[in-house]
Amino acid sequence: MTERYDVLIVGAGPAGLAAAQAAASHGARVGLLDAQARPGGQVWRHDVRRAAPRAARKAIAALHQVEILTQHHVVACEDHALLVETPQGAERLTYGALVLATGARELLLPFPGWTLPGVAGAGGLQALLKQGWPIAGKRVVVAGSGPLLLAAAATLRAHGARLLGIYEQAPAATVNAFARQLLHWPARAAQAISLRARLAGVPYRCGSIVRSAHGEGQLGAIEIEGARGVHRLECDQLAVGYGLVPNVELAGLLGCAMEHDGAHPQVQVDSLLRTSVADVHAAGELCGIGGLAAARIEGAIAGHAAAGDDEAATALLPQRAQARRFADLLRRHFALDPRLHALATPQTLVCRCEDVTLAALDGFTDARAAKLATRCGMGACQGRICGSALAELGCFPRGGVRPPLFPARLATLALAESEPSFSDEYRGN
Repeated sequence: MTERYDVLIVGAGPAGLAAAQAAASHGARVGLLDAQARPGGQVWRHDVRRAAPRAARKAIAALHQVEILTQHHVVACEDHALLVETPQGAERLTYGALVLATGARELLLPFPGWTLPGVAGAGGLQALLKQGWPIAGKRVVVAGSGPLLLAAAATLRAHGARLLGIYEQAPAATVNAFARQLLHWPARAAQAISLRARLAGVPYRCGSIVRSAHGEGQLGAIEIEGARGVHRLECDQLAVGYGLVPNVELAGLLGCAMEHDGAHPQVQVDSLLRTSVADVHAAGELCGIGGLAAARIEGAIAGHAAAGDDEAATALLPQRAQARRFADLLRRHFALDPRLHALATPQTLVCRCEDVTLAALDGFTDARAAKLATRCGMGACQGRICGSALAELGCFPRGGVRPPLFPARLATLALAESEPSFSDEYRGN
């Protein structure tokens, strides 16, 4: 089955929602697709126990003129068309303009014991809780970097976890300097104060990193290195995350030019968020990690531009500039401590899907060669976790992307085979 949209948006998080509303305001036929069962993305993921934030409810309610295509996984692409898989089968979606709002994922860095049951990404555990994962009464430690740790910790406490502490890798002086800067950003200052109030009594330690996790078949304790030395802390669950990495895989498959912010690529865009590929726009974390406010503003800019109203898009540029200044502030103050890059030992698993150790990758400087020799990156995540971690550690950049973007049914691949252009893309011709 083939459907055509004037504007097709991939990703129903804050950026995608804003893009859909903006594009639909011009009378365009808009399709908003997402892999999840409900719109909201990771930031506004549906919580089975708690109501969504008012901003999320308002943004979703504004989509009455938008076709919401949930549980749609993009498998492959061709010129002005996407091959998607749904619970009912495969579909071909064509478009006049495409907005990529595929968001970001957590950056996880390997350390001894990080594959133990009970160790999870901070955002990943937050998502599990919202879907009903039992956490009440369990002893939980949150560690890593950035304000997202506070949001994850607040969700944990709201779901009944016993929070033992929040361990931020940035030094206290840097975190305090960031807090003082919040005086220039009243809304974000209010948000930070609200989060700290909800976490009253929970220790917050700066300059601290989790060096290792220990347990026999299940997490039982972690080792923390901080300003006062190294100490061991018994716990049932560790939520750890070191920031975010843009999900650029679909953009790469489409041929969009990239630029790098440190070790990780982001999509190159012009002032109106147009990529190097005609009729393809990008918004939100794809353009560099910027947070909720930047994502919503950029989504609106991309939506207006995709619908052909450059004037409405241009009017929002000052707001985007302000939001991006705050993102730069975050990046400077929560830069990762080099100690984190040295935690993995030669025996530490780097690729959890294929059980590949760091030592097994010695001598490789190319992701493709390492994959062929060790199967690193050939598991279910297709290198999204280990590839980003290895790039952060300075081993080698992530390899190129080929379809299918995610594991797909044979029937879907058969449809791709029946379409000459999809078939050529799939074969890499």
